[in-house]
Amino acid sequence: MRNYKFINNVTGWLVFLVAAVVYLMTIEPTTSFWDCGEFITTSYKLEVGHPPGAPFFMILGRFFTLFADSAHAAMMINALSALASAFTILFLYWTITHLAQKLVKKENEYTTGQALAIIGSGVVGALAYTFSDTFWFSAVEGEVYATSSLITAIVFWAILKWENVADEPQANRWIILIAYLMGLSIGVHLLNLLAIPAIVFVYYFKKYEVSRNGIIASLIISMVLLGVIMYGIIPGVITVASWFELMFVNGFGLPFNTGTIIYALLLIGLIVYGIHYTTKKNMVLWNTVLVAFTVIVIGYSSFAMIVIRSSANTPMDQNSPDNVFSLLSYLNREQYGDRPLITGQHYNTPLDPQAPYVQGKPYYIKKDGKYVVSDVRQKPQYDSRFTTIFPRMYSSQANHIEDYKSWAGIEGRTVQITNRQGEPETIKLPTFGENLQFFLRYQVAHMYLRYFMWNFAGRQNDIQGHGDVLSGNWISGIPFIDSIRLGNQSDLPEAYANNKARNTYYFLPLLLGLIGAFFHYQRNKKDMWVVSLLFILTGFAIVVYLNQYPHQPRERDYAYAGSFYAFAIWIGLGVIALAESLKKWMPETVSALAVSVISLILVPGIMASENWDDHDRSGRYTARDFGANYLNSCEPNGIIFTNGDNDTFPLWYNQEVEGVRTDLRVCNLSYLQTDWYIDQMRRKAYDSEPLPITFTEDQYVQGNRDVVYLMDDPRIKGAVDLKKALDFVKDDNPRTKLAQADNASYIPSRRLFLKVDKEAVIKNKVVPESQYDAIVDTIYIDFGNKNYITKDELMVLDMIANSDWERPIYYAITVGRDKYLGLQDYFQLDGFAYRFTPVKTEQSGMYFGSVNTDRMYQHMMHDFKWGNMNDPDVYIDENNQRMMMNIRNNFNRLAESLVQEGKKDSAIQVLDKSLELIPHEVVPYNYFSLQLAENYLAAGDLEKGTALIREIYESYQEEMDYFLSLDSKFIVSVSEEIQRIMYFMREMSLITNNYQQEELSKEIIQSFESYFQAYSTIN
Repeated sequence: MRNYKFINNVTGWLVFLVAAVVYLMTIEPTTSFWDCGEFITTSYKLEVGHPPGAPFFMILGRFFTLFADSAHAAMMINALSALASAFTILFLYWTITHLAQKLVKKENEYTTGQALAIIGSGVVGALAYTFSDTFWFSAVEGEVYATSSLITAIVFWAILKWENVADEPQANRWIILIAYLMGLSIGVHLLNLLAIPAIVFVYYFKKYEVSRNGIIASLIISMVLLGVIMYGIIPGVITVASWFELMFVNGFGLPFNTGTIIYALLLIGLIVYGIHYTTKKNMVLWNTVLVAFTVIVIGYSSFAMIVIRSSANTPMDQNSPDNVFSLLSYLNREQYGDRPLITGQHYNTPLDPQAPYVQGKPYYIKKDGKYVVSDVRQKPQYDSRFTTIFPRMYSSQANHIEDYKSWAGIEGRTVQITNRQGEPETIKLPTFGENLQFFLRYQVAHMYLRYFMWNFAGRQNDIQGHGDVLSGNWISGIPFIDSIRLGNQSDLPEAYANNKARNTYYFLPLLLGLIGAFFHYQRNKKDMWVVSLLFILTGFAIVVYLNQYPHQPRERDYAYAGSFYAFAIWIGLGVIALAESLKKWMPETVSALAVSVISLILVPGIMASENWDDHDRSGRYTARDFGANYLNSCEPNGIIFTNGDNDTFPLWYNQEVEGVRTDLRVCNLSYLQTDWYIDQMRRKAYDSEPLPITFTEDQYVQGNRDVVYLMDDPRIKGAVDLKKALDFVKDDNPRTKLAQADNASYIPSRRLFLKVDKEAVIKNKVVPESQYDAIVDTIYIDFGNKNYITKDELMVLDMIANSDWERPIYYAITVGRDKYLGLQDYFQLDGFAYRFTPVKTEQSGMYFGSVNTDRMYQHMMHDFKWGNMNDPDVYIDENNQRMMMNIRNNFNRLAESLVQEGKKDSAIQVLDKSLELIPHEVVPYNYFSLQLAENYLAAGDLEKGTALIREIYESYQEEMDYFLSLDSKFIVSVSEEIQRIMYFMREMSLITNNYQQEELSKEIIQSFESYFQAYSTIN
């Protein structure tokens, strides 16, 4: 076929067009949950996001937002991801056809059949990846993974282009391009660097005769290159800069940044001299190395923007990396801690009794024209007698330990240790075999192979799985295979059977990929090993490196997209394998066309059909609207405390991008433990005045008052005034410190009080007029058995003590009770936030505080937006469902309070609104649904209440019938669900009996007893 090259290029662009149209049709039109709100915000205003930063992505995102107003900025950044993903598909197509060309024997040019087979391979493989679960997910949201995938795809394609021209004089320019792209990729995500070993082997196979020693040497060289960039260039360039900075500022007394500037000039000078010298001396290899290093550093220099923008004190300035020391900490992700990889502790390894802690890195701050060490980080040192090689179970959190025992079946080995008190103690350490069992069962099988099978066999549902048979497993759609692993799949309850993320591909993509891999090995072992390296290093190697603990906050399949990319290459090559096999029995052109068309229908076709409904995010505005609802719950100039990603980033997005409620200050309690964040909270941001924090920088800088101990001084009777307690903590007099705890600060009482200025409360309208008589004279804070408070809690106490009721203080409804400081009885629910008020309400049942029914009714019924969450055509995933369960609870709380106030008609309207916005088809029935029914009954609408209870009861019957029909080996996995439903059924019987629904109550009791007996027999 003479025009093969033209057709190949055109087909590649057509595949790109298909991918681009699909992704642009299905992008989320605004921000998403998790990190997307942060990335969109940092791109739109070039602010500083979480470590280690993504400056190149931010630059690209900012460019895209230039073509939209603030209301559509998020859509444009999502479109960036969509187009980056489509270009990834384009380069994947060209990669597959390049590799496929080497698998057919041609004379002078490709025959029509060969050309069709090659192009068919590219189309099927590229479109299979287009519609794969993980890649499609990242393609439609404003995250870094789509752009990261594009750079990986270009780099892999570029080394194959180099292979074609390797013997030409200018061939090394492809190597330089790859190095530059690697440098740029550092400013997106480090995953791209894992393509380096595959690149090295392409070079080796092209330039040298293959030998065992050569392969070993190439592997070592590739690992060294990877290590040099990851642990040398990335931190090393900045580390050396920090040496210069310290010498010139502290040693020579010069201004800040002098050392950094001199170092940068010296580095540039050395690079220029080195390139000139190696060019003059015709040292080709060293010239290539130096130029490659140079372009890597040029690409890496995007991080200069992080320092520049941090120096401008942007409203979002995470870690404040405005100097080389903080930038180094930022790049090394030091705030997240580290994890052992080669050797290290078990989850219960004791600390070294002689030296339990060793000094880590110093923490520098700017003070009086010098860099001063304010703190030296302490690192735990474990008893080396009880550590292990390749440690996999290292986290000492109680819930992680329980999971370790479950996944690894730990029995352990008994050892004798000496505890911190010098006394002998017996513990059971995991064996190395149990350590490996956790690695294989959880980290490999559950956290990688499960995701791999999601993409190429099928997915059970979008419920995050932790090892049970109901949630997040892979399935195939072949009943007898799925039933062996997960129990009978034919009679699934509606909530599971109708989950939009239940996708089945019948192993077809997997089988085609395995055929392709086998054929690749037969026809071209060198290329097969190159693709295998990419597959392994972006899959299994990441598993080893991440060393994940159990119960991750979210599914982590996005981390392995590169591995799935490599397998998609083999899916494409599977087409040419089948075409080559079939041409023995039919004409070559017919076999190529037939295999291509059938494969296109059965692999990408089925994947697109199955995956569309759970990857189409068009029309979903939940993250944006929920974030705005949090903000609009608050009175002007308020402070709202948040704690996690999903109750913080959507709020930041609303304020920073769309300009919603910039008078409020969103204060993340996780960050409030750091000095850099307290600095930011003490500055004005937009229309929000500085927070009322009276501690000075010297008093809260890292290393000072990180922990404040609580002690009951026997000389003090009763509670201590909060303001006096804070003054005591601020005092640097040694008599106010604990000598036995490194002169740490402390409060000499576990009970504090705050006098209430009623005039200020009334003047600032903190509570409605109807509650004026309920305002307390004194607010008491009782820490109970708590032994210390952390810096964020200290700052909150300071704000409460000094706000003088002028600034409303709120806690987002998603903040955990452990952050309430025992103040929950003074909370008033106003919407999506609890307001701190001087009105005390004793806790009743599961609820605490009170409800401002007038404000909350206005918010929930009229003001708030709901992001199309009740539209049946809008995909609501598990994360959104969790948010909606909180909203369902809010409606319940409001309705219950309205009933208590005698406003039963309003309560019924609230309950109706809840069912309208959160239908059970979207969010399955749960405990809050049962409360809805009870509130209907309490409001006097017996018909709706009884009907809802019957619906819930029948839904639970369906689930119980299914659970109890499972084989006994699966019952253990669903025991928690069975017990939960039986508890709810018992509650239903009590509720219906209380409201004289005797027949229904009797029916539920009978079912409960029947299920209880059946479960007891099985259990």
